[in-house]
Amino acid sequence: MNQLDTEWEQRVRQARERASASGRSDVAEYLTLRATNDLARTTGIEWLFEAFTALAGEANRAGGGVTLAREEGHRFQFGNSTMVGARLTLRVGVRALTIEGGWPRAPRDGIVRGGGLANACVRHFGDRAASDDLLLVQRTNGAPQWTVLETNGTRTPLSEDRLRRHIEKLLHPR
Repeated sequence: MNQLDTEWEQRVRQARERASASGRSDVAEYLTLRATNDLARTTGIEWLFEAFTALAGEANRAGGGVTLAREEGHRFQFGNSTMVGARLTLRVGVRALTIEGGWPRAPRDGIVRGGGLANACVRHFGDRAASDDLLLVQRTNGAPQWTVLETNGTRTPLSEDRLRRHIEKLLHPR
């Protein structure tokens, strides 16, 4: 977590405490919900990046030669909205697989469409057809889950097999 995120969490916590102390339970409830959603967003993005990092590690142990670079505070477009989060880039020579994950932080950034908490993109440099757009949704049991926004409009739960196919495509483009 970067310094800005830490400062933001502290200010939200202070605002929630002030709202509770002044009898504004509605504001305190909203801020509690926001903090809960931000935790789910952060956890979901970390899981996604850790999963790709682990698979890259497996590939490297088999001689894959994958290099990794991570950037915090990254801004990217998702539809008409601007997401703020992080970017993970996996490289093999000139080939690159880029994973971006985030959510709008300010009203001018837009919204996450489709009832989700965050968005992510999995992009193969030079092969848009092999790329995926993802939506982080809150399941009924409270755990967040990444879903793939398929080109036909359906949503498919993101699986480890799909992540492995992205790594395979990076290592062995066809």
